[in-house]
Amino acid sequence: MTHPPDETLASRLDRIESTLAIQQLPVRYALAVDGRDIETWLSLFVPDVDCGRHGIGREALRGTIEPALRGFYRSIHFICGHHIEFADPDHAHGHVYCRAEHEDGAQWIVMAICYFDEYARRDGTWYFVRRRERHWYAVDTLDRPSPPFHRWPGHDIPPKLPAAFPTWAAFWDSSDPAEIGRRTGEIDRDQ
Repeated sequence: MTHPPDETLASRLDRIESTLAIQQLPVRYALAVDGRDIETWLSLFVPDVDCGRHGIGREALRGTIEPALRGFYRSIHFICGHHIEFADPDHAHGHVYCRAEHEDGAQWIVMAICYFDEYARRDGTWYFVRRRERHWYAVDTLDRPSPPFHRWPGHDIPPKLPAAFPTWAAFWDSSDPAEIGRRTGEIDRDQ
């Protein structure tokens, strides 16, 4: 790996320490969600987190997470990979792959997720500024992911992946629609 000629050892070490701190955020997030540790979960976000129509701040965020966590009993979030890009020494964004499982009554729902994250360092501590969950599917573990790729009653958030990746559509634009249909099983294979 080459480094810019004007990059100092101190800035390189800071980026390494920052990377390690940011990598802990999704793990701590998963542990807090699965352990229903709301206070720790809230502390992972900037104090002035923007919750959109729900308001600003951690108390507004509490109002979104507590009801969501009561929608299922047990959960397990497996963090599978993490990519981070720095905008500057105090701001970064990244993607986190996750496989999540949720006990919801007689169903055990499995989800394949990618979180689209924004991070900021405030007073020496790294936080989430924003997390956008995007998933490929949500189905009972006894069911196979297939169209419409979301079969979790009461949790009607349609899948946004893979289309949320900015390169996805461009990759398939030059493909024959019939070939895409055969690959996805959305058309009869004998046609």
